[in-house]
Amino acid sequence: MRKIQESFYGTTTLGAKGQVVIPSEARTAMKLKKSEKLLVFGMGEDMLVISKLSNLEKFAKQLTKRLGDIQEIMKETKGKK
Repeated sequence: MRKIQESFYGTTTLGAKGQVVIPSEARTAMKLKKSEKLLVFGMGEDMLVISKLSNLEKFAKQLTKRLGDIQEIMKETKGKK
């Protein structure tokens, strides 16, 4: 099982145009490249989460590959109620 890493990379300031600079340590740790697409999610009223688009694409591909298995499990679970 993969260990979940949590890190604090410092602070940033929201600019006049709504832009945020991601600290260099975070960019290095996440292997972010110039022009890389990122997803921004709102969590509650005052929290944002940023994720690499490529991670979501990988997850979606894996889910698609396993869709048949997932549907079979759902059928079996539904039948046991």
